[in-house]
Amino acid sequence: MGNKKVAVVGAGLVGSLMAVLLAKKGMQVDVFERRPDLRKAKAIGGRSINLALSNRGFKALSLAGFDKEIRDVSIPMYGRQMHDVEGNLTYQAYGKEKEAIYSVSRGQLNQKLMNLADDYENVKYRFDRACEDIDLSKNEITFNNSSTHGKEYFSYDQIFGADGAFSAVRGVLQKTPMFNYSQEYLPHGYKELSFPANADGTHCFDKNCLHIWPRGEFMMIALPNLDGSFTVTLFFPMKGEISFESLDTEEKVLDFFNKTFPDAVPYMPTLVEDFFSNPTSTLVTVRCSPWNYEDKVMLLGDASHAVVPFYGQGLNSGLEDCTVFFEMYEKHKGNVHALFEAFSEQRVPDGNAIADLALYNYIEMRDLAGDKDFLLRKKIERKFSDLYPDKWMPLYSQVTFSHIRYSEALAAGNRQRKIMDEVMEMDSIHDQWDDQKVIDKILSLVE
Repeated sequence: MGNKKVAVVGAGLVGSLMAVLLAKKGMQVDVFERRPDLRKAKAIGGRSINLALSNRGFKALSLAGFDKEIRDVSIPMYGRQMHDVEGNLTYQAYGKEKEAIYSVSRGQLNQKLMNLADDYENVKYRFDRACEDIDLSKNEITFNNSSTHGKEYFSYDQIFGADGAFSAVRGVLQKTPMFNYSQEYLPHGYKELSFPANADGTHCFDKNCLHIWPRGEFMMIALPNLDGSFTVTLFFPMKGEISFESLDTEEKVLDFFNKTFPDAVPYMPTLVEDFFSNPTSTLVTVRCSPWNYEDKVMLLGDASHAVVPFYGQGLNSGLEDCTVFFEMYEKHKGNVHALFEAFSEQRVPDGNAIADLALYNYIEMRDLAGDKDFLLRKKIERKFSDLYPDKWMPLYSQVTFSHIRYSEALAAGNRQRKIMDEVMEMDSIHDQWDDQKVIDKILSLVE
């Protein structure tokens, strides 16, 4: 692929990183984005949920020589802090000592990646271009230029579709034979709220935690920002007795929050204004296969595997697409057809696996995170893992702090869940969980 002319459709996080890595291989890269230049916007709009960067994402950023700069503008979160209705706190570490996920601004990260890509003479950004169609016979893309209101046509050796969950590039592939596609919406959506910084600029809660208010059928989370504020997100039913649809007056909103999140309300001075002015957004899972069309088009990131945000792996999995692609790039030594086929074959099961894991983790976060049995289960797992790290890595650690394939982590997690189901059925497990017989039981089941 070296010295070829390629297109990246979508100037988001995955698209901009892909542009950098393609440029480093000597290719001429045109990046198309339907929106105006994010870096010139007065305010960063669109999806602004903070992102949780972890090992997979940082590995991809390191390929671009960019990981340290992002660590410097992110905040480590070492565990979950659960808030019950009475305001009592329960803490659960994410990993071993010093292991953390990192809260980073989506917009800030996107701007930095775009600036990095712009440093390469062989990368050119073209904004205000909406992809309308692709003629796959000659790999010609038709764009609508919103600045001139005219159509533009560009041809490329390869096209990379990184244009999000509602990808126009994928829409073209969906019309080709043997292409499989599905999308599924959660009955829940989300709305962004906020905790501003304290008067002295400090955070109102522990800044090194991801804060969760689990409430069964819904939950609220908060991630720290560098300026002392928290980005707060309410994940909530779209319709029903208690839902975004039903909270339709200021009085209902205040009454609901005071009853449901009483320890949070004092830190939300703009709650009502935020609730009614900020959009209510949907949550969708997208699956498709294959991710490629011959050796001409490749899908990456949300365009190929959009996932709900409850494992913090949407960004990480998209950036890992870039890592895996370039690891395979070296292996296939210029055979683009073999590269595209092998990449799609390997990553489709991993994309499906992280989609399944993210859906399960929503249930865990909203229903189980404050449950005593669940917390005991995690405590037993942690103890066994500390004693026998070669025999047991907790599922969360496999997903977040390793580079084990998602599909392998999912399979291992299912085995572990069955083992822990048996352990939790042991007599007097709540009183004798620290007994050697519990460790022996797990050992016998593992082996």
